[in-house]
Amino acid sequence: MKNKLTLLGSLFLMSMSLQAQTDDGIIRLSEFAYPVKRQNLNIPDVNGFKVLKCDFHMHTVFTDGHVWPNVRVQEAWREGLDAISYTEHMEYNPHSADVKVDHNRSHDLAVELAKENNIVLVKGTEVTRQTPPGHFNALFIQDANVLVADNNSNLDQEAIDKAYAQKAFIFWNHPGWKATAIPGSYEWIDFVEKMYQEKKLHGIEVVNGLGFHKKALDWALDRNLTIIGNTDIHNLIAHDYNIEAPGVHRTMTLVMAKDRSASGIREALEAGRTVAWSSNYLFGKEENVRNLVNASISVSPSYHEKTNSKTKVSTKYYEITNNSDLYFELEIKEGKGTKRIVLYPESTQILTAEAGQSKLSYEIVSTYIRSDKHLLFDINLK
Repeated sequence: MKNKLTLLGSLFLMSMSLQAQTDDGIIRLSEFAYPVKRQNLNIPDVNGFKVLKCDFHMHTVFTDGHVWPNVRVQEAWREGLDAISYTEHMEYNPHSADVKVDHNRSHDLAVELAKENNIVLVKGTEVTRQTPPGHFNALFIQDANVLVADNNSNLDQEAIDKAYAQKAFIFWNHPGWKATAIPGSYEWIDFVEKMYQEKKLHGIEVVNGLGFHKKALDWALDRNLTIIGNTDIHNLIAHDYNIEAPGVHRTMTLVMAKDRSASGIREALEAGRTVAWSSNYLFGKEENVRNLVNASISVSPSYHEKTNSKTKVSTKYYEITNNSDLYFELEIKEGKGTKRIVLYPESTQILTAEAGQSKLSYEIVSTYIRSDKHLLFDINLK
């Protein structure tokens, strides 16, 4: 009955709305339009740093993407991002018969819209070499057009050197992209080692779209390179990601910055204060992941204690809360308590622990601090 009354009420209001809109002979069905709203992604500050949501690898029709630049700003605004970068291919322009080749154009067209929507637009490009060595993104450049280089040689370093001359922040994209098609391509090759030794390589894209490149995470950790996660989106975000589903977000880089600005983002990238985020999973240096977890999870003092009349064992009850829009899946490693805890975004669970313990140790299996290692998380019991 309640549902029936609700439906009748909705139909009545719709009818009244339609009557009110017939003055000019047009019935406007605006109630069916997509609501104009921005999703607020809540991630607490980490040790005084703001956690910015960033996507540094995207394409538009100005290379091999399928959308106009303004669409990328609109998507980013709706999905709660703070910063984006258009990284158009330098040496690959499949739409050149229809779209004039200008490697700065997508950025220039979106600058004002980004400002209006409070989105930090970082100027970037993608150096598109053959694989190996593959593709490299250069951020904070001044002019993309002067970076074009001959694409006939696999190991031509001209474009990298030109990007470095513009003081770009350079990271290696999707190292395992053609691991099956080109044997030997998913290795730490000499070309990349030379870049690293010359300090022309600053980060690695560990998560590209829906793919986690396991070796890349270990390479970044072993060489103290900044860990990056991006969409590498070509189509609409909603075409590739089920963003209407609870908890699903585009792949992005969480940047722990001093402030919400291009200079703040750059300083954080150079300092390596990043974590790659792909919906339920986090990837990064142990220190960064731990700091993010500590900022997001809190545990209450014990609020109840119960003693089993047969075993005489006392159990204490606690509340464990996720204060963020991240997702955490915990499995117990040491201690006697709740064996498995799933902390959904902005949620609380009951945690039980046998009395007399000072802590429980959990493995957060939804995090990766190496390709084969998850973060250990201790809960101090009070």
